[in-house]
Amino acid sequence: MQYFIGIVPSDEYKIKLIEFQQRWENNRITDVVEPHITLKAQGGLSLDEEWLGKVREVCHNFKPFQITLDQPMFFGDDILYLSANSKELLELHKSIVHEVSPSKDLIKKYFELDDFVPHMTIGKTTYGLSKLELIDMKELAEKELSPFPTFDVRFVRVYQESETNKYIKYLDIPLNCSN
Repeated sequence: MQYFIGIVPSDEYKIKLIEFQQRWENNRITDVVEPHITLKAQGGLSLDEEWLGKVREVCHNFKPFQITLDQPMFFGDDILYLSANSKELLELHKSIVHEVSPSKDLIKKYFELDDFVPHMTIGKTTYGLSKLELIDMKELAEKELSPFPTFDVRFVRVYQESETNKYIKYLDIPLNCSN
């Protein structure tokens, strides 16, 4: 069983994204996890959950902030995503990674710290789409998913693997709303 930590968009935009993703009949990404921006990948998030207290502490000392989604882009030609912009998101990512303290190998494996690119995946070849479908999806996303929203981040969501390659909400951890 694995965990990761993400940030979810507003419910309204999340529904819009899911409806968009489901227009491709063989796009299985919505079967894997809800739309999110990965804040902290699996590395170092062990079953003993000792890391949870550290994440709560970081979040308790971090003010709510905003993220702006932006144009669709590719990682290689196998992953299509919406870019995500926020200076605070980068700071929160670094703080959590430093507190959880995964090995350098895990940091590299999961593209964290210097390799971290905030994004919201909307399609992948490993989830059933062809490279051609991803190109078509990108063109439609530019038209249909814009205007790209800015949304408030008041909590982070911990996801737990419920079965192989399927993640569900485990718990939400609030940011310090009184700061």
